[in-house]
Order: sequence, then C-alpha cells, then structure tokens
Amino acid sequence: KAILQPIKQMGARQLIQQIINFASIVCAALMIWKTLMLLTGSESPIVVVLSGSMEPSFKRGDLLFLTDTKAPLEVGDIVVFKIEHREIPIVHRLLRIHAKNKNKDLQLLTKGDNNPVDDRGLYVPGQLWLRPSHVLGRVKGYLPIVGMATIIMNDYPILKYGIIGILGILVIINKEN
Repeated sequence: KAILQPIKQMGARQLIQQIINFASIVCAALMIWKTLMLLTGSESPIVVVLSGSMEPSFKRGDLLFLTDTKAPLEVGDIVVFKIEHREIPIVHRLLRIHAKNKNKDLQLLTKGDNNPVDDRGLYVPGQLWLRPSHVLGRVKGYLPIVGMATIIMNDYPILKYGIIGILGILVIINKEN
C-alpha cells in the first residue's frame, strides 16, 4: 500500500510520462540488442555458459561475445550451435570438419573440452554431424562470472519477476524535478 501511494499522488500527465520513460528503457535495451546483432552478424551476439562442459576454457556463468561465421570455420574454433528440438544453444569446440564434394556440404563435429566424448549423443537421434546452418556464432571474447545473474534469475523465476516488477515501480514512481 505504501508503494502505491506515490502513484496515487501523481497526476495523470505525470503517470503517463513515467510509463513512457519505462517504455523508453525497454526500447533502448531492444535497440542495443539489435545493434549488437548487426555489428556481430550473429542472431545471438551474447550468450551465457550454462554448464561446466567447456572448463577450463570457460566456466559456468561466463558471458561470451559471438561474431558471425562468414569466415571459414576451423578445427579448434569454439562455436555456439543450436540443435533442432532444443531450446538452449550449446557452446563447444569444433573437433572435426568433414567436407563432402570438395568444400561443399561441410559437416561439423563438436565436443565440450571437459567432456570425455564428442557431441553425437547431444544431436538429434540419427544425426552424426552438424551443418554450418546450426552454428549461431563463433566465440570472440568473454567476461568471467558476469552471466551468473542470468543463471540465478532463470533458476529462480520469482526473483526475476520480482526484480523486474520493483524496477518498473521505481521508474514509475520516480519524480523528476
């Protein structure tokens, strides 16, 4: 009740202005994301490592920056790929590249640095290789631990919605002089 008191004290004009401010913040975040997509050439320019499969190279919670895959892929590249029927992309290293028909129809095999075997067990049943179309991007850089906030908010959705709600209320009730 005390939280809603400042909203009740606002005039309609000021409340609309605060809602527009909140919408501007959301739009700015979307524009930054789309700009990163354009600059990197990747549909997913930033990803968070969700497991320990790439340790010691990357640890759970590291934030990875991706770039496009227009340059030829090479064995040893760390790529992010998406498999059919899996919602979350995977970050692993290219283990083998097989070219059918003299550099046409590339086939890729990946493996997590910390995994004992290649990723064929992760692919769709019957699929032995990835195609370049599965690759979302190549890792260009990273920030350690920064992505843990994302992992925590995904593990505890109530926390995520609580933080978003509190930030929304703060933006709306913040009075400009």
